[in-house]
Amino acid sequence: MEGVIGLVNRIQRACTLLGDYGHDRSLPTLWDALPTIVVLGGQSSGKSSVLESIVGRDFLPRGSGIVTRRPLVLQLYKTEPGQQDYAQFLHTGNRKFLDFDYLVILLLQYSMVRSEIQEETDRLTGKTKQISPLPINLSIYSPNGAPLIVSAGRQANDVVNLTLVDLPGLTKVAVEGQPEGIVQEIEDMVRSYVEKPNCILLAITPANQDVATSDAIKIAREVDPAGERTIGVLTKLDLMDKGTNALDVLEGRSYRLQHPWVGLVNRSQADINRNVDMVVARRKEREFFATSPEYGHLANRMGSEYLAKLLSKHLESVIKARIPAILSLINTSIDELEAELNYLGRPLAIDAGAQLYAILELCRAFDRIFKEHLEGGRPGGDRIYGIFDYQLPAALRKLPLDRHLSLQNVRKVVSEADGYQPHLIAPEQGYRRLIDGALNYFRGPAEASVDARFYDIGYGWPPFWRPQRVSSFSILHGLGVLVHFILKELVKRSIGETQELRRFPTLQAEIASAAIEALEQFRDDSKKTVLRMVDMESSYLTADFFRKLPQEVDKGSPTASTADRYTEGHLRRIGSNISSYVGMVSDTLRNTIPKAVVYCQVREAKRCLLDHFYTQLGKKEFDMIYTETKKYRINCLKFNFSKTSQQRLKIMGRNLTQLLDEDPVLMERRQKCSRRLELYKTARDDMDSALWEK
Repeated sequence: MEGVIGLVNRIQRACTLLGDYGHDRSLPTLWDALPTIVVLGGQSSGKSSVLESIVGRDFLPRGSGIVTRRPLVLQLYKTEPGQQDYAQFLHTGNRKFLDFDYLVILLLQYSMVRSEIQEETDRLTGKTKQISPLPINLSIYSPNGAPLIVSAGRQANDVVNLTLVDLPGLTKVAVEGQPEGIVQEIEDMVRSYVEKPNCILLAITPANQDVATSDAIKIAREVDPAGERTIGVLTKLDLMDKGTNALDVLEGRSYRLQHPWVGLVNRSQADINRNVDMVVARRKEREFFATSPEYGHLANRMGSEYLAKLLSKHLESVIKARIPAILSLINTSIDELEAELNYLGRPLAIDAGAQLYAILELCRAFDRIFKEHLEGGRPGGDRIYGIFDYQLPAALRKLPLDRHLSLQNVRKVVSEADGYQPHLIAPEQGYRRLIDGALNYFRGPAEASVDARFYDIGYGWPPFWRPQRVSSFSILHGLGVLVHFILKELVKRSIGETQELRRFPTLQAEIASAAIEALEQFRDDSKKTVLRMVDMESSYLTADFFRKLPQEVDKGSPTASTADRYTEGHLRRIGSNISSYVGMVSDTLRNTIPKAVVYCQVREAKRCLLDHFYTQLGKKEFDMIYTETKKYRINCLKFNFSKTSQQRLKIMGRNLTQLLDEDPVLMERRQKCSRRLELYKTARDDMDSALWEK
């Protein structure tokens, strides 16, 4: 029975230590799921005296105004007989504050506990009477039934396993020295605790005050109208006016709760001033109820000793009932936190070799996604095919060949080529000039197939470059979604889709810069190749095509006379012949340009997109790469060692740590998730152990 409260105590301590005390809603919280007894009452209601009576120790700060300005999580532990009594704060580590061998030491050490509570409160809130939701954790350990040796030879009462949370006292008016809005701030803090369904309310009300006006009962009524979570406590029964009593309340007639009311008699201020110890105070309390004509029949369920046992028993039963739900919450939260940590990425080691290995793995992840875009696993690569299948042929069809082969231009070019002496049979020089001029138009579409710097990839043709509205020159330099621009967009998209890279903005920028620089080199090589293919068509004409022309002319009509060589029919026939030849060349280029582009750009991008980045790592980093490659057996890393060894490698300005710089917000989030995951796993292990022991 006592084990479950000790278990919850350990989990609550871990919650506070790891930053989970219900205030951060951005993360799963275990604090709210743990059953807790919250001490609720107004200022001067006897709240501190009730806590000290339950504990059997005089240790809380006292004074006027707001004394409790931070929640105090008070955890009581029964220890083995013969062990020493002591107290510990969570924020002071293993320091033990109490030694109960002699009364003088007891009073001195409890004064130290009181001072520590006050100093820890001031450390966070200052001396301006501000409040804070961050709790102070205090644990008191005492043997089960061990005697407390004092001057009169009296024995202390047993300590029960129990956890209580003391909150600032409710107030209606801010007095001098208190900040404005303190009344609402305290009420908001109190409500943040008592509104939780797993919270047990210990509502403290002085007997010499009307219960209907009690601050504690007012809030308890609002958050627990059925009274299922509320245990009512009446203090100061000995201070009621003569001739009056609190039987209507204690017997549940004036305000009924699911649990019985408990009456207490606290130490008076005079007793506190005279340092009357808690043993004497408890004896006086027992005598009061035993000899009272009004409360004698209730004596067996009155007093602080009975209240402590009632609270311990009730807390145990609530914890037992909540264990399945708590375990379910823990397991669900662990899954959620691990999923988020996987998304955020695990922390990296500070070892240079491990960091280098991490960089290489990140590069591999990016390279894998980039290849998936090209090879069809992800969208994007299909647009390259669209260039070759639709946009390149469309651009070739839009070349201004009709104007170039018009009757007037053919006459002009042929006449200029003949010079002072007309051609004899066929105007060969005129043919060559007309073909060169026509093939020169192919340079535009060929070049555009490589570089689409004028193309708006998101929306297609820019409005002022639509094919039906622009000149042939603009069309030649503004074709659709073309290879170089597509590859650059796929690099950016792949970086964004590489989950592992999201946490490293510096490395993202370096990879993007190196990849785009490599693509520009591939583009330049591709452009040279396709333009060379056009130039080859101009430099050597297919003779067989023209050898057939006289025969075809003879079949159609007799050979034209010299006088007819500049007639309209003859010139039209020249234009028609050249148009046929250019059409043949166009069909050839339509098939060969895509091959050259794919070979020079797409293939190289797949094969060695990040080689430049690896080179930039420098000589020192390269040597480490070689070592780590063997160590980690990175078989799929494609380095051209022979080529690299012939180069003078550049030394990077940034070191590996700088490359792996992360967003501070992301790092903070990962740290919070890691600490919260540690808490949940510890809680799960503790609960599993406790259940197995049963």
